[in-house]
Amino acid sequence: MSSPLYARIYTLVRRVPPGRVTTYGRIARQVGCTARTVGFAMAALPAGHDVPWQRVINARGEVSPRRNGGGDLIQRLLLEAEGVRFDARRRVDLSRYGWELETAGGGPANP
Repeated sequence: MSSPLYARIYTLVRRVPPGRVTTYGRIARQVGCTARTVGFAMAALPAGHDVPWQRVINARGEVSPRRNGGGDLIQRLLLEAEGVRFDARRRVDLSRYGWELETAGGGPANP
């Protein structure tokens, strides 16, 4: 069972559409935690979940390395399958593929 904070994080991540990405920091600002906590939440996902974790990347537009060794490659492959492209530096162009969460008032959240 996840914590209420993790549940809020997962709810926001589920809103990121295919072919788009957001950052740990953007999610963190929306729920009032740190980017690192968002990373911990993504790592704590149980088997069989429906959270598109691959759509959360770091602020440099990069897939963050994983302790398990292969998760970062899996993340990149999943994103590429959705149409997200990486440049020669292995970065995603956040101005093209970045997705900003909407605030409760209906406007875009701060980047």
